[in-house]
Amino acid sequence: MHIARFAALAIAAVLALPATASTVYEGKVVHVADGDTLAILSGGKRIKIRLAEIDTPEKRQPYGMQAKKALAALAFGKHVRVVTVTVDRYGRTVGKVYAGGVDVNAELVRQGHAWVYRRYAKDPRLYEFEAAARAAKRGLWANPQAIPPWEWRHGKKTEKRRVKAAAGAPFTCGTKRYCREMTSCKEARFYLHQCGLTRLDGDGDGVPCAKLCR
Repeated sequence: MHIARFAALAIAAVLALPATASTVYEGKVVHVADGDTLAILSGGKRIKIRLAEIDTPEKRQPYGMQAKKALAALAFGKHVRVVTVTVDRYGRTVGKVYAGGVDVNAELVRQGHAWVYRRYAKDPRLYEFEAAARAAKRGLWANPQAIPPWEWRHGKKTEKRRVKAAAGAPFTCGTKRYCREMTSCKEARFYLHQCGLTRLDGDGDGVPCAKLCR
């Protein structure tokens, strides 16, 4: 009796352990969040999966919805196997997803729906698939101005910081355009750095409106 109870507790403890690089999950894909994130139902537990080694456009980025639809077409509603690579800082399982005989991560790259995530990629095939998709102008590569999602995210963070700084400032980016309209050096600096009104810095030394800020 005690042995059986101990065994049950041991099994429960193992199941409660966080995912490691050796963990393999199997389950049905019940949700697709975007082009590289999905959720599976495995053993009655919902597990969020971030596809390893690839990066797809964000949902609000150009081609984001197409990438999401591509992942859904490959995996949604299907029984998949997930080989864990790591767990990211958000607590998501990062892994390679296989639907039947299809390597979903690699297939997204091959079809032109994803970039190779150079910071983390280790599979050399992915670079070959990306080069071929780019040459054939498949998927997102039909747009020669396509922006890698890591660069797009960086740009959005910069914009958010600018907006946040502006929101907390005593000034707003209004219709003023000239030094004679500025009430103080502080306002001139705000218009230069937060509103991008570079004409206030005629000599390019980083100091606007010399008469106000001398």
